[in-house]
Amino acid sequence: MKLRTAALWSAFAATHVLVAWLGWVLPNQPMGDVVLVYEPWSAAALSGGAVMGITATWVYPQLALVPMLISQLLAVPLEPVLGIDAAYLIGWAVLITVGDLLAFAVLVGRGRARRRRAAGWFWTAALLLLGPIAPYRIDAVTVPLAVVGGVWLGRRPAVGAALLTVGAWVKVWPGALVLAAVAAGRRAWRVMLTAAGVSVALIAVFFLLGADRELFGFLTTQGGRGLQIEAVAATPFLWLAASGAAVIDYSFEILTFQIRAPGADLVAWLLTPLMMVVVAGMLLLGFWRARRGASWQRLLPALSMGLVTALIVTNKVGSPQFQTWLIAPVILWIVFDRSRSQTPTALVLMLCALTFAVYPLTYDGLLNAHLLPVTLITLRNAGLIVLLVLSVRAIARTPLSARSASTHQRTSNR
Repeated sequence: MKLRTAALWSAFAATHVLVAWLGWVLPNQPMGDVVLVYEPWSAAALSGGAVMGITATWVYPQLALVPMLISQLLAVPLEPVLGIDAAYLIGWAVLITVGDLLAFAVLVGRGRARRRRAAGWFWTAALLLLGPIAPYRIDAVTVPLAVVGGVWLGRRPAVGAALLTVGAWVKVWPGALVLAAVAAGRRAWRVMLTAAGVSVALIAVFFLLGADRELFGFLTTQGGRGLQIEAVAATPFLWLAASGAAVIDYSFEILTFQIRAPGADLVAWLLTPLMMVVVAGMLLLGFWRARRGASWQRLLPALSMGLVTALIVTNKVGSPQFQTWLIAPVILWIVFDRSRSQTPTALVLMLCALTFAVYPLTYDGLLNAHLLPVTLITLRNAGLIVLLVLSVRAIARTPLSARSASTHQRTSNR
């Protein structure tokens, strides 16, 4: 047992070192956002310039600035030797690694539980297959918060909800796990009140710091975005681009590549209401299954996966780091409902590998609509749709708890 646990911990730590190093040597700057965007934002805040989310409207929730500032402070001792960029990259990698190790300790501990060891091996494999995009984005900060918060929804629902809410104020997606817990009936009122209380407290702090119109800028600034080339809905337009009937443009306003083609803007506009409809429908389905007596331990992972996948599939953005969002739901599935977790686990690992094959390995070709990367991203996006369908199916077929099944049987026999 001790040897297995030591091997797991060693593999997890070694994977972080490997993927961090790959960010330095692979093409297309997989750690580019860290030094080109995060470092200038944090430097400006520390030097009396614009404070993103407080004095300037931002695409991220306000707490996203905190890890950027911490990395800036971690980089200070290294700057005289390595320079600003290298020092900041190392500071960021250290911050993400420490956060993951702390969450791994909560998840795996001494490795006594087989399910938790399996979840730990999955996390290790997902990071390895996804490559350097996993640690070198702000999304990496939310993964350990979501893992610990999701696992703690079982025995510490208030603490779990608080961690997930904090994560949602870094990047919105962990809020999907809060909604899943509420719909699944896991002490719904306690989870809702905790999430609301944490959010109100944070909003009050942001307001006192000077934010007013900037408070919800991360929501309002997304409305005018076009259809990013890696989004699921952009897949048909990529094939048009491969045939010369569509164009891939770079937006200097939001720093991303988008599709320009007849109908692309309409599709981008329709995706937001579609996301709202899909999420609402899935929550209603989960709530109905919970009311029917479905076991929350088996309903929560499927509902979490369904909601998170819906946020990706119906998104006008398709950034490769979105695949890190899938890690926490799979871990919940392995820990709470391992018998039904094999298919989503294998599918998410495949999605990570396909994403790595596109970004950073063949991304130059994707920007020129070459056949291989377009095929790879088509397979990846098709896999996301399959994962969404499987999640909905799992929600609808979540087994009833033993007590609820017995009650249902007695009612049916009357």
